[in-house]
Amino acid sequence: MATATTHGARDHARAQAGTSTEAMPVVPAADWPSPPCAAGHLVWAETVAGGNYTHRVLARGTELRLTDLRGDACAHLVLYADGRPWERLNTADTVKVQWNAYLSKGRLLLSGQGRVLATLVDDTGGRHDALCGTSTLVRNTERYGDGAAGSPTPAGRELLTLAALKNGLEPRDLPPSVAFFQRVEVGDDGSLRFTGSAGPGASVTLRAEQDLIVLIANVPHPLDPRPQYTSTPLEVLAWRAAPTASADPFWNATPEGRRAFLNTAGFLAAKERS
Repeated sequence: MATATTHGARDHARAQAGTSTEAMPVVPAADWPSPPCAAGHLVWAETVAGGNYTHRVLARGTELRLTDLRGDACAHLVLYADGRPWERLNTADTVKVQWNAYLSKGRLLLSGQGRVLATLVDDTGGRHDALCGTSTLVRNTERYGDGAAGSPTPAGRELLTLAALKNGLEPRDLPPSVAFFQRVEVGDDGSLRFTGSAGPGASVTLRAEQDLIVLIANVPHPLDPRPQYTSTPLEVLAWRAAPTASADPFWNATPEGRRAFLNTAGFLAAKERS
């Protein structure tokens, strides 16, 4: 085999330079063919295959757009304040503080400290899931025969664990995630019903309100009833922008949201160095 020796393996690896696949990062991001922002502002451009994951550290003010290219992606998202991993996405507070079980344009992703991690500034799908979290090793093994990260049917938690480790985080640091594009409805009796895809081309855009560690796993929703592991590519684009300001309608949309923005602004002002 050509790769049976060190020199052969090196030559084989170098021969792959310049080749591409459907799902991979574009480096530099500026080479993305149709950026959604001003020239030179794109900082992250990637297509994440079904059953795969990605991660990145984003600066405050960065906007992150996720797009379900074919209608069967499901983006399981976890956020941390960069440098302060104990401040992380709190799905319970995100739901209860805003009096709403569904994520859509204008909703805030909150930390357990009552501060805003990200704002949903655009959304073409609506009613995304903040209740169910992601799939687990045990559940995927029961359903598909395996759920390990290296298997054909990896669980979301296993992939998010790998992404966390690559950012100096441990499994105990993983909170429940939110899920975009595959939706769930809450019945009058509190039961949860899977209602399916937001459709091919659906997208959400998040604005980072703090410096963030972003973890994403693209795997089937845990309530997806289909017997086959079904997950299609997810497009991830991020670009430099500005954080939400006090005159922005998102800041003042609700009393609870305004308080969360004030908590965030006060905290960030106190930690800034003159």
